[in-house]
Amino acid sequence: MTSITSVELNFLVFRYLQESGFTHSAFALGYEASINKCTIDGNLIPPGALITFVQKGLQYLEMEANLSHSDAEVDEDFSLLQPLDLIQNDVNQLRQLIKDRKKNLQKERDKDKELEREHEEERTRVREKERLEREKEFERARERVEKNKEVEKNKEQEKHHEGHNDRDKVAEQEEKANGKHEGNGASGELMDISPASTSQACEIPSSDVTILEGHTSEVCACAWSPTGSLLASGSGDSTARIWPIPDGSSRSGLQNGALNVLVLKHVKGRNNEKSKDVTTLDWNGDGTLLATGSYDGQARIWSTNGELRSTLNKHKGPIFSLKWNKKGDYLLTGSCDKTAIVWDVKAEEVKQQFEFHSGPTLDVDWRNNMSFAMSSTDNMIYVCKIGENRPIKTFAGHQGEVNCVKWDPTGTLLASCSDDISAKIWSMKQEKYVHDLREHSKEIYTIRWSPTGPGTNNPNQQLVLASASFDSTVKLWDVELGRLLYSLNGHRDPVYSVAFSPNGEYLASGSLDKSLHIWSLKEGKIVKTYTGNGGIFEVCWNKEGDKLAACFANNTVCVLDFRM
Repeated sequence: MTSITSVELNFLVFRYLQESGFTHSAFALGYEASINKCTIDGNLIPPGALITFVQKGLQYLEMEANLSHSDAEVDEDFSLLQPLDLIQNDVNQLRQLIKDRKKNLQKERDKDKELEREHEEERTRVREKERLEREKEFERARERVEKNKEVEKNKEQEKHHEGHNDRDKVAEQEEKANGKHEGNGASGELMDISPASTSQACEIPSSDVTILEGHTSEVCACAWSPTGSLLASGSGDSTARIWPIPDGSSRSGLQNGALNVLVLKHVKGRNNEKSKDVTTLDWNGDGTLLATGSYDGQARIWSTNGELRSTLNKHKGPIFSLKWNKKGDYLLTGSCDKTAIVWDVKAEEVKQQFEFHSGPTLDVDWRNNMSFAMSSTDNMIYVCKIGENRPIKTFAGHQGEVNCVKWDPTGTLLASCSDDISAKIWSMKQEKYVHDLREHSKEIYTIRWSPTGPGTNNPNQQLVLASASFDSTVKLWDVELGRLLYSLNGHRDPVYSVAFSPNGEYLASGSLDKSLHIWSLKEGKIVKTYTGNGGIFEVCWNKEGDKLAACFANNTVCVLDFRM
């Protein structure tokens, strides 16, 4: 027994009648004889029904022939009918069926188009959100840098017209500040330190500065290896680079042309370079592996000789943050796809994916080898643990995107900062924040703990928290009392990065005003400063504390020798 579907039968009858010219009077009997053992959708159709079916088909085609439709439209109309429709309905009923089904089909198509339009709008919205969220290091920075070009020109012109009275006033303020903060500056609140108060003696000489060139787009991330003298940088040009920096003076034996730099390409050839920007990078604890996160959603692990060891592909959106745990067996990544993933590095596979946020994950930070904190644009902070299917702690209190989360050196306190113009300190022992730090006037972009206090290499120094804001200031906080210690007002534009020296005595800050300042926490003032040719996205100290790296929007990385 031959079995064909109703659609196949429709097509055969339609084509047969077309080729017959609609005139064969003996068609019904011949057709009945040829398929007298035919089933439609698994049901055996009796000969009488087939004859009726063919007659109905002839009537239908006659009806179609009288319509002013094209062949394509006839085919489409015919496909709307099922064999039983032809058997059970006359021509007028068939017309109405076609009309109704066309109408329903059009509704479905319109609905599909509307859904597709909504999906496309959602995809467009997400893509735009991704672009804006890129840890606010790229797009915001480009716009601000361009916007500030003209402003800075005007400021430079204004400087030429400043009178002696203004300079005398600044000098007087500096004298007061220095007089007030003799000894340990942690005892009081700093006076405002303006850029003009830094004397030329504070300028780092060009002989102590090495400019590393090679990137072809803004350099947004940099990190020193914890061992040796390797500096890694990540850029919007789809590459990361490993620069060998010799010991001693940067200029002695170090010339740009002689650098044996390793270029870690995140895209093959010159195609598809978009969305491959290297957004974040981190060395493992022993300095043998470098992990990079990219805007293409992939994390990559490289050896110190530039070999690509692993490509970790699971995220469905840009990776904004990436951290090794102390042991070095797990890598943690946070993505715009609203998730965080812990990767088993040795097995090169996902250990666990954490899907708790309702918005892009902006930052992640390990508490210990098994648990970590993650923050998001949804204003929430979750503390998660490998093996647990729900957060082990939820911190709710921010009213804006939580840009950064950092555990203190002992993993006891968690600090966070947000677009809601506040920084907060949390404890695993309670639900509500321990301190709500509100002295900034604009969004707080990043925070860092000092490497001081119990459990650190500098146990006799006070533990403090630094916060950097779009209000152009850096503020230092007494975390025990939850009060402001210092307000460092040396920048003119948003401060994107701060870093403590390994001994905890100095703080470096980098801003879109192109300036890098080094502050003495003991004296409460700027002791060294350097001005480059682009906004600064990140600053970092080497392990010894005698070199400082900064990455710039003008595609360069600078290495500064620091000696007091």
